[in-house]
Amino acid sequence: MTETATDPLSRDRSSPPVAAPRPAFRGLRRLVSWDGPMPWLAPLIALLIVFTIYPLFYNIWLSFHEYAPFKRRLEYVGFQNWATLWEDARFWGSLSVTFTYFVVVLAIEVVLGMMIALLLDSDEPGFGVLRALLTLTLVIPPAITGMMFLLIQDPEFGVLTYVLEGIGVLDGQSPILATSSTALLGVMLADVWQWTPFMVLIFLAGLRSLPQEPYEAAMLDGASALQTFQRITLPLMSKVIAVAVLIRGIDVFRMFDYVFVMTSGGPGTSTYVLSLYAWQQTFSFIKWGYGATLSLVSLAIILVIANLFIKLAKVRW
Repeated sequence: MTETATDPLSRDRSSPPVAAPRPAFRGLRRLVSWDGPMPWLAPLIALLIVFTIYPLFYNIWLSFHEYAPFKRRLEYVGFQNWATLWEDARFWGSLSVTFTYFVVVLAIEVVLGMMIALLLDSDEPGFGVLRALLTLTLVIPPAITGMMFLLIQDPEFGVLTYVLEGIGVLDGQSPILATSSTALLGVMLADVWQWTPFMVLIFLAGLRSLPQEPYEAAMLDGASALQTFQRITLPLMSKVIAVAVLIRGIDVFRMFDYVFVMTSGGPGTSTYVLSLYAWQQTFSFIKWGYGATLSLVSLAIILVIANLFIKLAKVRW
């Protein structure tokens, strides 16, 4: 006779039944295992909305308002901030200083970066260590770099000031950062020192990826080093140079740290860049609407220059 009853001891020893997953967990599991890109793009999209899109539209809204300190609230002023902008001589002066800084610093960093990259493009022992040392300046905060160069150019105990006075470039009565004709150059020096290695690393990566066949053919034809650089290296590196200029140019145009730490825009307005002017209007003079207008103009200028450069240089992403 077959036993149909279940042994209670065996039932007790059996594992407990697995509970069915809750609907929320089933939905999460389905979302994570989905083949589409949205589960992985959702955090990025959320960050983009919170830290980019929302501040942009809030800035646009703020440019049509102004803070009334006595009423302690924002009041609608229409296009008054935009009308004030075009009549503001300080704005045009800061824009001129910004463009001067932009062109000179970018040109120096591109030329020096390419020269140093050509020198370090070697597999000889020790060159790898030199390439690694280039990254040290990039990890220093710009404010710290500005303070360091402020001490280096100090009129009393600065090393650079002492050397320039020793060779007769300075006369001791015209400190670098306290003279209108040299203050901007002193600030540029800090920028060039810190960010030229960035250009070097990009150019080195481009040089190391170039094909060797054109160089071998040029060597067989008896081309000089200058001819090889002009006819082969520069054309092959044009896209790399364009991308490096684009990335670095955007950062140079909105430079703030060095001027704020080293000169605060002085002496006079010789180092008064647009980013510093927008910051001063917003936080020093509590003109939030006008500061937002200045920042939007700066953004518009960067977008126009960047897109024109992309079109002229034929950069492809």
